[in-house]
Parts: sequence; C-alpha cells; structure tokens
Amino acid sequence: MGALELGFGIVLLIFAVGIIALVLLQEGQQQNQNQVEGGRSSSDTFLSKNKGRTIDAFLSRWTTVIALGFFVFVIVLNAIIFFTTGNAS
Repeated sequence: MGALELGFGIVLLIFAVGIIALVLLQEGQQQNQNQVEGGRSSSDTFLSKNKGRTIDAFLSRWTTVIALGFFVFVIVLNAIIFFTTGNAS
C-alpha cells in the first residue's frame, strides 16, 4: 500500500465519518409532534422556531455538500486507480 492510497483512504474515512455525524445530529421530522402542553408546544416561541430551522438548514446543507464531495471523490479516485494500474483497454 503506497502513501497515495493511504492518503486517499484517510480522506474517504473523514468524509464517511462526517456524513455519519451530520446525519445523526439532524432532528427527526416528527420529534416535537407529541410535546403539546396546555395548547402550546414546547418549541412554540419565535426564537426557538428560528433557531431550530437555522440549525436544521445548516446541517442539511452540509450533509449535502459532504455527500456530494464524497461521491465525486470516490469516482475520481476510482478513475485514477483504473487508469494508473494499466487496466484501461
């Protein structure tokens, strides 16, 4: 295993851990559905609604960015390995 392969493996591992962490940090769509107390839910204030949306939007955006980066990196890595090992016809 060369240094280049080891470096690419480490980068792929970082992408994978990043995707897993971001997905686990996101809230579920039905998390606050059963928390109604006295006609108001616990997250019914203006600040809590905007804070939740901002964090969810941030996590969703970065999940998409890292997933696309992972996807592109894997395709480029496979193309590099395919063409440098002499398997091309």
